[in-house]
Amino acid sequence: MTDATSIRPAPRRLRMSALPGSLIVGIVLLAPLVVAAVAGSWLAPYPYDEMNIMSRLQPPGSDFWFGTDEFGRDVFSRTLVGTGSSLVMGVAATALSLLAGVPLGLVAGYKGGRVGEAIMRAMDVLMSFPPILLGILVLAVTPPAQWKAIAAIGIVYVPQVVRLTRAITLELMQEEFITAAHLRGESATYILFKEILPNIWPPLAVEASLRVVFAILLGASLSFIGMGAQPPSSDWGLMISEARPFVEQAPWIALCPGFALAIAVIGINLLGDGLRALLDPRNTGAH
Repeated sequence: MTDATSIRPAPRRLRMSALPGSLIVGIVLLAPLVVAAVAGSWLAPYPYDEMNIMSRLQPPGSDFWFGTDEFGRDVFSRTLVGTGSSLVMGVAATALSLLAGVPLGLVAGYKGGRVGEAIMRAMDVLMSFPPILLGILVLAVTPPAQWKAIAAIGIVYVPQVVRLTRAITLELMQEEFITAAHLRGESATYILFKEILPNIWPPLAVEASLRVVFAILLGASLSFIGMGAQPPSSDWGLMISEARPFVEQAPWIALCPGFALAIAVIGINLLGDGLRALLDPRNTGAH
């Protein structure tokens, strides 16, 4: 007779030779942004906050590759340095939403009953607010700052993480290896973090990639309306906001950070699609 404790699904082996094309393209697009986020201050040809009124609103050229803004600051240098601010905001806010949402989702799916119902109703209340409005409400009580924007964005996306984690947990609760763990007398903590959690990371990885995209866009939106990063920061959303009065006269001020934002969003979306194709068990035969 087969021991029931051995019926735990084996981790799927990822063959690097069969990586999805979208994953490769996403990595290629994101690699320069990651380098810029880590070493932007050293790679920038000028200090991002250096003002030179004599070079005000210069068009793109050999001296200033993407022109200058209304204060004579190099737009390319500011965009390069701002990469770190924008990516850190997206990644940090997503990490915060995962740290808060995954344990709540595990408990809601495992315990059920009144505990699970209370958690999900609280998440429904949070989801009833549009993300941008909820972010503004969280930030409105104190002066705006980037770290507060990160916390607000993390809170905004906790409900989505909780709902996904709970749904996967409920599905796994029907599996034989969970039944075997109950029969062995394992504690709830052991089952949640040793049996269930290791088996939900593939969909969570895909969800995290999507959350990073939404967090970057929401962070840029909050900075655009003055609730996120503050001057003289070179955050992309703030740069686009500052460029509004000069869009007709000097469109390059907004185009450079806008182009960087578009590359980040497209690259992370492609990365998420590639991860979905790579980690989805239904695609096993395709790799």
